Amino acid sequence: MILYEELRHQIIGAAMNVHMELGPGLLESAYKKCFEHELTLRNIQFRMEVSLPIKYKGILLESGYKMDFVVEEKIVVENKAVLKMHPVFESQLLTHLKLSGFRVGLLINYNVPVLRDGIIRRVL
Repeated sequence: MILYEELRHQIIGAAMNVHMELGPGLLESAYKKCFEHELTLRNIQFRMEVSLPIKYKGILLESGYKMDFVVEEKIVVENKAVLKMHPVFESQLLTHLKLSGFRVGLLINYNVPVLRDGIIRRVL
């Protein structure tokens, strides 16, 4: 069984609709706004720009980290619009999972000809 498989498919479907409508080549902010609209149209609950404090020596410190989307309080989604997916983006996603306590994350790069080639799934 894949963790949150149905929700993951819904999220990817929303991202694919955005990509089919807009194609590659826009700014990340445009894709985020359209992805937000797609999730809303599908009645999928989410939070955007979720602050991620760091727990250090028993206290929470504001770190400046923000997760793009937390969907249904289960899956972290990071959106990108980059020419090449650098390993640092995967590290960022894994750090967000570790600090937040969520187990599943999707990294979506819209700047690709075929969106399926721009999606990375990670499970902690």
